[in-house]
Amino acid sequence: MEQLDTTADQIRAEFEQMNTARDQAYQRSRELISLCARAIRAIHREEWRPAETLIAEAQKASQVMVEGVRDYPNLYHAGYTQDAVKEFVEANLTYALVRNLPLPTPADLNTEGSTWLNGLAEAATELRRRILDIIRHGHSDEAERLLDVMDQIYSQLVTFDFNDSITGGLRRRTDTVRAVLERTRGDVTNSLRQAQLEEALKNVESRLKGN
Repeated sequence: MEQLDTTADQIRAEFEQMNTARDQAYQRSRELISLCARAIRAIHREEWRPAETLIAEAQKASQVMVEGVRDYPNLYHAGYTQDAVKEFVEANLTYALVRNLPLPTPADLNTEGSTWLNGLAEAATELRRRILDIIRHGHSDEAERLLDVMDQIYSQLVTFDFNDSITGGLRRRTDTVRAVLERTRGDVTNSLRQAQLEEALKNVESRLKGN
């Protein structure tokens, strides 16, 4: 029975280490999500330097969190860990899309393909807010560019027809992107028509004044 006690003590020590890693990962995931939310808010406010600083902090936080669970695959793939990494991906991709920069790859962000795709889907929905902010001040080519970006992202996402156990629930997020894209397309179309109408009225007014 001495061997039983020894084996049980070894397993208990392993569990204690894993439990500590779990608690740390959970806390770090919350901190990472908070940093990413603040970064996205700064992006929408066009506060580029603060956004860049927050994204840099989020990158360090993501590295620390992932490193802490590297030896525990079940913790790395846990929902709270991957959700936090997804938020990190979303913040990075939102920044790149809004500023028309090359998209960082999964390797650049040290993440898996499925998490990157889910982050991309959520970044696409963030573009709606950006587009609405733009057209609120009048129609512009930038709104049309971002709408085209949303369309391209959806066109790619819809091609990943795999089981959710592989994609991490990508199908549901792709459906959300489609719904958001359709609403945004309608908003941009209405904005364009309004701009065309206003331009036509200005031309008529100008001709009347000329007469």
